Amino acid sequence: MSIFVIGDLHLSFGVQKPMDIFQGWENHWQRIEKNWRKLVKDTDTVVIPGDISWGLTIDEVLPDFQFINNLPGQKIISKGNHDYWWQTAKKLQEFVEKNNFDTIKFLHNNSYEVEDKIICGTRGWIFENGQRQDEKVILREAGRLKASLDFNKNTDKEKIVFLHYPTVYQDQRANHIINTLKDYNIKRCYYGHLHGKTINYAFNGVHEGTKYKLISADAIDFCPYIID
Repeated sequence: MSIFVIGDLHLSFGVQKPMDIFQGWENHWQRIEKNWRKLVKDTDTVVIPGDISWGLTIDEVLPDFQFINNLPGQKIISKGNHDYWWQTAKKLQEFVEKNNFDTIKFLHNNSYEVEDKIICGTRGWIFENGQRQDEKVILREAGRLKASLDFNKNTDKEKIVFLHYPTVYQDQRANHIINTLKDYNIKRCYYGHLHGKTINYAFNGVHEGTKYKLISADAIDFCPYIID
């Protein structure tokens, strides 16, 4: 049994969304499915840290979730900046139960124990709207990350963090989130959000004790990335 990760699926079965806004995304869902089925078994787990669908409502994302549910493995999904359909934990749970999506779980102020690891995370944030407004959002996201990290307290298993936003991007730092990772001695963090030319500016490496890796779909050739 293995753990994989792939971010930013950007599915659009329920809405008409032109994918040429991202260079190199032609037939992207077919490429994801082909690679996924080649690598992932039903006993494996795949983490999808945000930007699941272009749908704006829970009804519009229904066909996208049907696609995800029918892929091999268990899936753990968290929120991205384009996931406007995202709702409360209760409503999300009702959605998957109503539609018999039995391979899908949500990472939302909680965590999951998978094999010898604990899957933790939140959306995250970076400076997009202006210093004061963004600082408030980053502080809130740091609180949500703490809730996730505290969800499984009594364990010595490694906690791995999955974010949608990077915490380090060029000269920007989401310090509240970085400090939370340091406080909890998190050694590995995977993130998405960056596409196309911005991939060239992504940080992949160790920053203040945590190793970061970009796993947006186009950054990893639309192929789920295995976590050792």
